[in-house]
Amino acid sequence: MIPRYSRPQMVSIWEPATKFRIWFEIEAHACDAMADLGVIPRENAQAVWKAQDVEFDVARIDEIEAVTKHDVIAFLTHLSEIVGSDAARFVHQGMTSSDVLDTTLNIQLTRAADILLADMDALLAALKRRALEHKDTVRIGRSHGIHAEPTTMGLTFARFYAEMDRNRARLAAARAEIATGAISGAVGTFANIDPRVEEHVCAKLGLTPEPISTQVIPRDRHAMFFATLGVIASSIENVATEVRHMQRTEVLEAEEFFSAGQKGSSAMPHKRNPVLTENLTGLARLVRSAVVPALENVALWHERDISHSSVERGIGPDATVTLDFALHRLTQVIDKLVIYPDTMLANLHKFRGLVMSQRVLLALTQAGVSREDAYALVQRNAMKVWEQGKDFKTELLADADVTKALTPAEIEEKFDLGYHTKHVDTIFARVFGTD
Repeated sequence: MIPRYSRPQMVSIWEPATKFRIWFEIEAHACDAMADLGVIPRENAQAVWKAQDVEFDVARIDEIEAVTKHDVIAFLTHLSEIVGSDAARFVHQGMTSSDVLDTTLNIQLTRAADILLADMDALLAALKRRALEHKDTVRIGRSHGIHAEPTTMGLTFARFYAEMDRNRARLAAARAEIATGAISGAVGTFANIDPRVEEHVCAKLGLTPEPISTQVIPRDRHAMFFATLGVIASSIENVATEVRHMQRTEVLEAEEFFSAGQKGSSAMPHKRNPVLTENLTGLARLVRSAVVPALENVALWHERDISHSSVERGIGPDATVTLDFALHRLTQVIDKLVIYPDTMLANLHKFRGLVMSQRVLLALTQAGVSREDAYALVQRNAMKVWEQGKDFKTELLADADVTKALTPAEIEEKFDLGYHTKHVDTIFARVFGTD
């Protein structure tokens, strides 16, 4: 997580001041619940809230931790300095550090998910707008990087929209799964704290009580969350790779917006490079790098060890901050992507009708030619286009074996581009609905 690839709103979730504020709220709400149950005096619980409007001194907490070697104890000591030792003597009663740490982490992840969901909404809106704009902009579809059959640029955008829409649903599910809290004590048995305290704290903080915890919230939840971020990152790379391909000089069907004053190369003034989508490809790798450590965090010793802790201190902020930046950047790329319909059409016709080979093949079989013979007839004329630069339709019309089965008019009809786009509206209705 570096400033170059960070946005303030997401970064703020992971700042120490935010973390300590959440710690305080957990402890204060727990005190309220215990006061409601008659476990601690009401005045003590109320006194703890005196720190509500105080900005916690991060440097002071760090100073205490340098001695205690324990972050939660350092925070509780500082809280005691603020509200007074008598008021603070019931704080954290019956709780363990992980009650605070795990519940806080899940609050941070749910807040991060909310930002990411908003990011995805913006990206989906951009993809939909560009899909509708270029619904009928014909371009060549490619398989293995080689010309296949005609498609449209709108379908390309619609395909990415559908993929990101699935990702949004996955993220919403991951958010729901991570939105749990635990205030259950040293090994999750509630031996020294009433389960109703957990219920109260979770209700106040927008979480669901963890059905069963040990000293920690089960890490399969976190593995699911980070795996979802990894899938979203891969989808970002999927879009970025397509843009990078389209911007290649030999293709140039689209390119990233090149702003006034922008420079592409320190050595070659002519360069206009796909730097944003190349950057997105790299950022996707960073997000995915969190997935395996999150999976490995699932297996902990007995009721808890801390092998997961150092991992999550890194991947929590790094993965969410990086993905937030990447989603925002991709939205800008899509919004401003420059499309070249004429180049798309020129590329489609580059091999002089060759991409209509399947239509001719099917027509020959429907005219009574065996599939094997039809394939051989079409392929031998197609190879003349590849190897000699011939025109495919001209070669077909000059092939007696082909014209024995198909009339010139029937051959001509097989080169109608509209044939390949006749179901675009159907696909769009499936992706975007019928509104």
